[in-house]
Amino acid sequence: MARELEGQVAAVTGAASGIGLASAEAMLAAGARVVFVDRDAAALDTVCARHGGAAIPLVLDLLDPRACAGLLPRVLELAGRLDILHANAGTYIGGDLVDADSAAIDRMLNLNVNVVMKNVHDVLPHMIERGSGDIIVTSSLAAHFPTPWEPVYAASKWAINCFVQTTRRQVFKHGIRVGAISPGPVISALLADWPKEKLEEARAAGSLLDAAEVAQVVLFMLTRPRGMTVRDVVMMPTNFDL
Repeated sequence: MARELEGQVAAVTGAASGIGLASAEAMLAAGARVVFVDRDAAALDTVCARHGGAAIPLVLDLLDPRACAGLLPRVLELAGRLDILHANAGTYIGGDLVDADSAAIDRMLNLNVNVVMKNVHDVLPHMIERGSGDIIVTSSLAAHFPTPWEPVYAASKWAINCFVQTTRRQVFKHGIRVGAISPGPVISALLADWPKEKLEEARAAGSLLDAAEVAQVVLFMLTRPRGMTVRDVVMMPTNFDL
């Protein structure tokens, strides 16, 4: 693989598993140093031990406001700069709204929306000062279709898509690219919360993506010429509509 991210520093949230892990590993393979951000210290240690000094673990609970505000200072302390933020951490609630737990709704909206906004807000001054940067947010196919079995989750992704597109318009003049990747269902821990019948249906139909496939699209977005922004990629399994 060409080392197209040689010399760059990336931070990936939710990097201990799933899309975040696959994205972080793809960036490492492309030559970047990567700060793996997650609240699971044991998982981070295991993952980063496989990759040597270019993989830097950073244990943060992004739902803790003080810890969340420390993201950029800690990244700068560990790596000295930040060229790429992949705001990937998120959670999922599916099923009928009437059955959802109110505390779980608060937690999901906080992580899927508020934390993403705060992370992007906090890294922008550093990127603006340097006149360059890339921000990618993990959205979802659910942001583009009113999925009836996940009204809360889909709403959070519709909100974050609006945030990505409006922020992009504000900061492109500073040399900063902002985009979203919107995959269909991905084989990851989030699917543990899917309604059982929907998960079985998706498996039977072959309508699930692998996290590594999503990571390759993230890498594609990051490695376009600076004059090109891939603002949003919607990707889904070929059999999704069966």
